[in-house]
Amino acid sequence: MENLKNVAPVEDFNWDAYENGETFVGVSQEELEKAYDSTLNKVSDREVVDGTVISMNKREVVVNIGYKSDGIIPLNEFRYNPELTIGDKVEVYIENQEDKKGQLILSHKKARAARSWDRVNAALESEEIVKGFIKCRTKGGMIVDVFGIEAFLPGSQIDVKPIRDYDVFVGKTMEFKVVKINQEFKNVVVSHKALIEAELEQQKKEIIGKLEKGQVLEGTVKNITSYGVFIDLGGVDGLIHITDLSWGRVSDPKEVVELDQKLNVVILDFDNEKKRIALGLKQLTPHPWDALSAELKVGDKVEGKVVVMADYGAFIEIAPGVEGLIHVSEMSWSQHLRSAQDFMKVGDTVEAVVLTLDRDERKMSLGIKQLKQDPWETIADKYPVGSKHVAKVRNFTNFGVFVEIEEGVDGLIHISDLSWTKKVKHPSEFTSIGADIDVQVLEIDKENRRLSLGHKQLEENPWDVFETVFTVGSVHEGTIIEMLDKGSVVALPYGVEGFATPKHLVKEDGSQAQLDEKLEFKVIEFNKDAKRIILSHSRIFEDAAKAEEKAEKKAASKKTTSKKEEAAPAITNQAASTTLGDIDALAALKEQMEADKD
Repeated sequence: MENLKNVAPVEDFNWDAYENGETFVGVSQEELEKAYDSTLNKVSDREVVDGTVISMNKREVVVNIGYKSDGIIPLNEFRYNPELTIGDKVEVYIENQEDKKGQLILSHKKARAARSWDRVNAALESEEIVKGFIKCRTKGGMIVDVFGIEAFLPGSQIDVKPIRDYDVFVGKTMEFKVVKINQEFKNVVVSHKALIEAELEQQKKEIIGKLEKGQVLEGTVKNITSYGVFIDLGGVDGLIHITDLSWGRVSDPKEVVELDQKLNVVILDFDNEKKRIALGLKQLTPHPWDALSAELKVGDKVEGKVVVMADYGAFIEIAPGVEGLIHVSEMSWSQHLRSAQDFMKVGDTVEAVVLTLDRDERKMSLGIKQLKQDPWETIADKYPVGSKHVAKVRNFTNFGVFVEIEEGVDGLIHISDLSWTKKVKHPSEFTSIGADIDVQVLEIDKENRRLSLGHKQLEENPWDVFETVFTVGSVHEGTIIEMLDKGSVVALPYGVEGFATPKHLVKEDGSQAQLDEKLEFKVIEFNKDAKRIILSHSRIFEDAAKAEEKAEKKAASKKTTSKKEEAAPAITNQAASTTLGDIDALAALKEQMEADKD
């Protein structure tokens, strides 16, 4: 109470006037209202004026425009400007000076729209940096609220690096530069990238000026392609080719790096203008061949993964960056030309033997057939001459069939050893590739790693029997199955084939025998060793005619002889007596010789 001071009332205060509505003596109500109105801004509906933010909450912003009441604006009209705070100047559009509740109705959105076109054109002309609110995604980019106008922000203009997720930008307020306006359609294009390009260009010049081969820099993975990785070195891009990512083989760069990853890289090369920069990652680590065990030697067994396949072989990675080649010839003891894909595929884990090792050239050759015993070392024990086996047909030649009894054990069946009876012109007539065939070992050629095999030897030689059936002079029925220049092939009983020359194919009426004609044939030659039977149809009636002629001559000869015997009996008897004498002399000589012997 000590702070309170006694204040004396105004001595001439007119209490009666106060009760009648007059506040000061001598001043009327109208005068006071006039004086009050003179202190307020004069505003009109549908007018844009500037105001001051005097308070804010989660939903509304209270703006004072110097009018007798303050206006309230929804906060979402200021979402493009999340930094809005009390005391900020804002433009507002007066929709109504006083509604039914006596409230001043304002709109910030309409105020921006009223001035937006002029402002956006001015921003383009002056290259002014403007703020915009990213409202949503659209095809190829984003929609941005700039001065209340919906402007288009292309995806390529968001940043200097490719954008993978557009959604993270929705709802953000960013700075932009107006880069294009279509006056006819009132389309506006803005760019954020343009703001940072100038700064990056300066950084780029500084970085490029300091570049040196062998220099190690930190970069960020900007993009990953099938052929390599682009690294952002701070405004300057460089490429790590896929072969420079790792000492080992890389099928996909994503196996080694990932987007936005920070890593150290070494500069391998660049062009004169330093626009193309070649980078390396694997060069920052020692070469795997240098770390290869010093104890590894030829003959050792190693295990690795198939990383590349080719027809001629497979590359096996026994350690990252350390590969050996298994040539197809080292995959099997078989001498058949086969593809490496028949033995393995990419991704397989295989065990192999080191065949050659050159640490200086960083080359190694491997083999897998060496893990199995060479079948030719014990060939005579497993496949002795005369033994019978089942083989698989691998290939044909004009002179025979190449077969494989087991992997690495090959043999040849000569065309003459396929059949006892059939004349085989080409092996394809007798069997087919991939088919099984019974064989007998005829000969072993260990030096050339090949067996001589036979198929017909599994059956008895029917020519031993044919020799008794198709004797010379015997007649058999046959069918002409093939006509050749030198004669015809004739099918005989028991599956045997014979041959007749044209002159032996003349029929009795003088005509020539034709294909598929069935006739009687006489055997005029039989050669067992050559398996050859020569036939004749003509001989049948020719020999019959000769026999008849001979018989007639013989009968005539007998008549002549009987007449001569009657005319000279003495001479005959004389001859007969001489003959008997000679016989007696021979008998006496024989007896004398036997006596001398005794």
